[in-house]
Amino acid sequence: MIKKPNSLNKAKGLFLAAAGISFLLSVALWFTGSKEQGLYVGIWVPSICSAGSLILAGGRNG
Repeated sequence: MIKKPNSLNKAKGLFLAAAGISFLLSVALWFTGSKEQGLYVGIWVPSICSAGSLILAGGRNG
């Protein structure tokens, strides 16, 4: 079994945490009456996940 470097796991965790915080902030904004701001912050989630995938896969060959 091949172990992934520890820094890669930390980077994945960082991107997932950022997406999770964005999601929670979006929900909080939506339910406190700031629906437009909630939608705006909500569209950050797929962008953060996509950026994380692109950056983390950038070092691979093939």
